[in-house]
Amino acid sequence: MAKLFTSSKIGAYDLKHRVVLAPMTRLRTIQPDDIPSPMMADFYGQRASQDGLVIIEAASISKQARSYLGAASIFHDGQDAGWKAIADAVHAKGGRAFLQLIHGGRQSHIEVNDGGAPVAPSVGPFDGVALTKDGFVPVTPHRALETHEIAGIVEDFRQAALRAKKAGFDGVELHGANGYLVDQFIQDGSNKRTDEYGGPVENRVRFMRESLEALISVYGADRVGVRISPSGEWGGVSDSNPEATFSYVAKVLNEYKIAYLHVIEPRVKGDDTLHHGHPVVATAYLRPHFSGPIIAAGGFDRESAIETVESGLADLVAFARHFTSNPDLPYRLGNDLPLTPYVRTAFWGGTEENYSDFPTYESQQAARQASEDEENAEVA
Repeated sequence: MAKLFTSSKIGAYDLKHRVVLAPMTRLRTIQPDDIPSPMMADFYGQRASQDGLVIIEAASISKQARSYLGAASIFHDGQDAGWKAIADAVHAKGGRAFLQLIHGGRQSHIEVNDGGAPVAPSVGPFDGVALTKDGFVPVTPHRALETHEIAGIVEDFRQAALRAKKAGFDGVELHGANGYLVDQFIQDGSNKRTDEYGGPVENRVRFMRESLEALISVYGADRVGVRISPSGEWGGVSDSNPEATFSYVAKVLNEYKIAYLHVIEPRVKGDDTLHHGHPVVATAYLRPHFSGPIIAAGGFDRESAIETVESGLADLVAFARHFTSNPDLPYRLGNDLPLTPYVRTAFWGGTEENYSDFPTYESQQAARQASEDEENAEVA
């Protein structure tokens, strides 16, 4: 049996396999209050498996943190019941649920945040978009955070973790990837500060450290993960030496003995089988600096996932697109069964159609057998 389908451990939890549901922004909350919808609970419950890890889509920690209309949030009482329903649905299948927490930073618009200018480490030009009632539109011009404001955002992370814990989530993941606020602080292309949060990499990771410590104060280090995206360009971020910067990030995270480090591999543009013949890059240079479990993500198929775990560069592999259309993906991958094609047009926003209505392999087979029996009965 390939190692991908064997047991492992992340932080406080034992897992039966190493196929992880990656966090995906699906834009299906109930508006205008970002209330997690019943179909979201159905979606996550369907994709949970016994002692498997499910990472729930990014939830904004405040109104200021929002980037996309319809995306998830976790900062007011009206959202609590919806989040509990999602955690309960995963637990009903025996799964483990971590909730990803996010602040979008400069990737925002006054129509979806608190009505003020989006915030960032520094002011600088970039081509960003936010989702409003008018669709994807250019972001609102941002402003640099005052030093005294940063502690308030760190506290928002802590409060979000408290809500997640109250809802029953097994842990939380700090979203430090994809050009959102934590990533904006880390990378020197977007962080031009001259105070204690800017300049050398030791300062640029200070906001990540403080946000992480806020989450750990609620859950403990063994129930907190961090996601990063070395060489990621979304949101206009960049770094003059990404390998050095993110190697340092990995070393810092290693100090905390967190549950896992979640790494998004650089994408090969225009290639839908991103790792077929393309070895992992970021995970390879981060592995020597992080001794805990590493989850690799970004365009894997069955073969490349097996190869990556067998190599020891990553301990688990997160899938997104294939999980959208295959609620029983760990079972299908483990038995080398055909996958249902994903429907890209249903990725962001919509109804239950092509979201929570995809059948499992066993139900597909049962339906096919029932159809054949019916045809045979008619012939007879």
